[in-house]
Amino acid sequence: MPESSYGRPLAAGADLAARVERWADHRPDAVAVSFEGVEHSYRAFADQIAATAGWLAAAGVGEGDRVAWLGPNRPAALRLMLACSWLGAIYLPLNSRLAPPEHRWILNHAEASLLATDSAFAEHAASIGAHCELHVVPDEPDCLSSPAPPRRGTPAHPVLLAYTSGTTGHPKGALLDQTAMSANAVNSTHAHDLTSRDRVLTTIPLFHVGGLNIQTLPALLGGAAVRLQRAFDAGQFLDDVEEWQPTWTVLVPAALAAVAAHPRFASADLGSLHGIMTGSSPVPAAATRPFFDRGVPVGQIYGSTETAPIAVHLRCDEAAGHPGSCGKPSTMCEVRIVGAAGNDAAAGERGELWVRGPSVLREYWNDPHATAEALTDGWFHTGDIGHADADGWIFIDDRRTDLIISGGENIYPAELEEVLSGTDLVAEATVVGVPHERWGEVPVIVAVRAPGGAVAPDPDDDDTAARLLRLFDGRLAR
Repeated sequence: MPESSYGRPLAAGADLAARVERWADHRPDAVAVSFEGVEHSYRAFADQIAATAGWLAAAGVGEGDRVAWLGPNRPAALRLMLACSWLGAIYLPLNSRLAPPEHRWILNHAEASLLATDSAFAEHAASIGAHCELHVVPDEPDCLSSPAPPRRGTPAHPVLLAYTSGTTGHPKGALLDQTAMSANAVNSTHAHDLTSRDRVLTTIPLFHVGGLNIQTLPALLGGAAVRLQRAFDAGQFLDDVEEWQPTWTVLVPAALAAVAAHPRFASADLGSLHGIMTGSSPVPAAATRPFFDRGVPVGQIYGSTETAPIAVHLRCDEAAGHPGSCGKPSTMCEVRIVGAAGNDAAAGERGELWVRGPSVLREYWNDPHATAEALTDGWFHTGDIGHADADGWIFIDDRRTDLIISGGENIYPAELEEVLSGTDLVAEATVVGVPHERWGEVPVIVAVRAPGGAVAPDPDDDDTAARLLRLFDGRLAR
């Protein structure tokens, strides 16, 4: 059969960027990405992705190479990720809240070949000292004028390397392929009834899979419009909802509380919203009630970095009837609840949630031991303890691991305890999570004072607790 002459030629088994390209063919003038007063059409955005792929190729990036991004939410982050899918390269988003030593460890562990950074982070990036090239990405995408390179990416190529905190004190890199991202987009479409007419407001950092994959990338793969907030701000959120009229957004519980507490919340026009999705930590009823009272339903997404993340979801049209539940398994996922004896738990019986499907990670980067521990015949062990009722609605009860989730951020006690082990201020210390009205949880140090002179007052500060907290400055994210 002769090749079609219609449209730009795409490789068999097209990459993620090719799906954006097809929307540019069908709806060239439709808004793809809106950011700080500038709207990029699908045609313009697709051309920017092609130019970014050309720029990366000219910098020597090829199949399997890791390309890191350090910066706030802005269109460049999305262009880089999609350009990596074009080349068969791997996108490595860095948590911009981490300290330089943490970034250095991740970049060296991933053996990144290139670090792209926002101009606001250029000084920080230069101080990291990792073994990779450093490039400051211009604010204007038109500055990238490299010709589009040959397409190399396929659904089988890994495309996202997302580091998540580990119980050993070092993060683990979850490797997701393009098939996983596409399967997750199917899950998102079902969770939201997502169409090309939708408008998504993204406030969660794109370095989290929650910010990138719950709504943002699925929207772009489905022809919808996305507005990016550089960083979450409750007042700006209300401004954007009233002015841009999004149909969907994601807010973690702490952000829900911040928006509900804003002086303008009661009078703001929220009528465009079909609903809000939340997750990342236990969701108290008090966090969602103000939105239900305003006629905006709040659904839930359950999952993790390793599940891309949508594994279980509670649709907004189901939320009011199933309080406390995180929903039922997503379209492309299977879920087991496994008891202590390795058996499938009966209805109402607690067990660990296991997830299987094409959206589950391929492996942990350069960590076969952690991979073997986390995966059994394709089933990912979440570490979360839950149960299902007789109708299959799933509830999360506890966590098997020591993970603390504060304001949507993962904190592992081992990371903090490692710092505490290097001081003579205390003889012994551990870190635990305690409930917090605003953040969900906060870490608390429980310590035994060191004997003798180790706790002699500082001439300028006799507060040992304050001295302990200063140990973390510049070493771990605040």
